[in-house]
Amino acid sequence: MNMPMNNDALAEAGQRQQATALTKRETALPTPAQLRADFPLPAGLQERIAEQRDAVRRILSGQDDRLLIVMGPCSIHDEVAALEYGARLSELAQKVGDRFLLVMRAYLEKPRTTVGWKGLLYDPDRTGQGDLNEGLVRSRRLLLNLAEMGLPLATEALSPFAMDYLGDLVSWTAIGARTTESQVHREMVSGLPMPVGFKNGTDGGVAVAVNAMKSAAHPHQHFGIGQSGAPAMLTTPGNPDTHLVLRGGRGITNYDADSIHAAMAALSAGGVSGSVMVDCSHDNACKQAERQLDIAKDVMAQRREGNHQIRGLMLESFLEPGRQNDSGELLYGCSITDPCLGWAQTEALIRSL
Repeated sequence: MNMPMNNDALAEAGQRQQATALTKRETALPTPAQLRADFPLPAGLQERIAEQRDAVRRILSGQDDRLLIVMGPCSIHDEVAALEYGARLSELAQKVGDRFLLVMRAYLEKPRTTVGWKGLLYDPDRTGQGDLNEGLVRSRRLLLNLAEMGLPLATEALSPFAMDYLGDLVSWTAIGARTTESQVHREMVSGLPMPVGFKNGTDGGVAVAVNAMKSAAHPHQHFGIGQSGAPAMLTTPGNPDTHLVLRGGRGITNYDADSIHAAMAALSAGGVSGSVMVDCSHDNACKQAERQLDIAKDVMAQRREGNHQIRGLMLESFLEPGRQNDSGELLYGCSITDPCLGWAQTEALIRSL
């Protein structure tokens, strides 16, 4: 039987309720349809993005023997520097297009183990206060400008809601190690119109990614938000174009030949696509950006030796090498999250491969 609360307990409960009321706020956002109408995707560009998605699919299925390389900043914090990087990458892509399909990382959300800056989408001015309204506008405008350069774009789908606003501009999507096991993200992927790479788990194991690929290939009925902004039951057809991304985990690297063959065996046993992309950064590089150079060369050597299930590479790269703290005057074109290769290193690597 519940005992009545004394005056002190009532007062404490009232204080908690008041604190919650003061700290939890709601800010209205545009619907996905409204944002897309304000910043529309031209018909010609829509057709080009559809062709770019098909090009990615052909590489992942082995119909095109080029290598898919997803490359760019860890997380974009400066739109001007991102556009300069995009212009350089577009020029390079034309020169090496017979060997590689270069896709630009346009990551607008930054997953966090604990806390930190959450990305341009959430906090575009990095004040710590957040401004999703401004972030949505600036993110969509940036993706449109990059897409108009002719670049296929890649992003990491951290919030399923974000894809409703921005997904029509993206040619390839990643599901990160922290979210590969998420049922919500697997349901989302089952309805996405582009190829998707599931990263291995944070422990370096591939089982969760295999299960995610199986789940995402099937139809789902799940909670979501319709284009009108109202809650809706979404019915998705399943996404057949998923694959594994090896990124290492917790002191484990998995880009070597034995690790890749073990991953391929797990994919085969699971009855899912055997295509593998190697993330040369993150735990594979032990957070040391320059190690990406040797990892990329090692993986390419494996391809030359006959492992054609290796279909892609991922690189963290920006205009300037390394990373910097987000304080004081910032060095233009240098990451404020994970360390990156500089442009000179990146271009030399791509040409050497």
